[in-house]
Amino acid sequence: MANTTKSTASQQFTAFTPYQPAPDEEYMSAAQLAHFQNILEGWRSELMAEVDRTVQHMQMENVNYSDPNDRASLETDMGLELRARDRERKLIRKITQALDRIKNGEYGYCEACGVEIGLRRLEARPTATLCIDCKTLEEKREKQMAQD
Repeated sequence: MANTTKSTASQQFTAFTPYQPAPDEEYMSAAQLAHFQNILEGWRSELMAEVDRTVQHMQMENVNYSDPNDRASLETDMGLELRARDRERKLIRKITQALDRIKNGEYGYCEACGVEIGLRRLEARPTATLCIDCKTLEEKREKQMAQD
């Protein structure tokens, strides 16, 4: 039976020191942007390394078991691993978009209303594009649409 690699993509970017802004520091200063750029680049590197490990793992596991149970188990494990990598691929795209927003000077501001997203929210979810109020409203709309 295959030995699957468990991914912790959502927890991989937590190895950083929370940013402590100076009392008079402007929101999204150069130091803050550098802080988030380091978080995002590190997270993306870890995800890319996980993708490489998956490819190597799948190449090594490319065997044809004669036992149907072993074959089914291997196929199930590979299917789960591929779904996890697909989620990570989408996350890598979001990280790249966040890095682009840093370069364009748009990072840290809500795409819907333009207000500051906030340092702690961005540290919790560095790819966030909406402030907490707009995100809450979006989730309520989605919930209503799902009920209709």
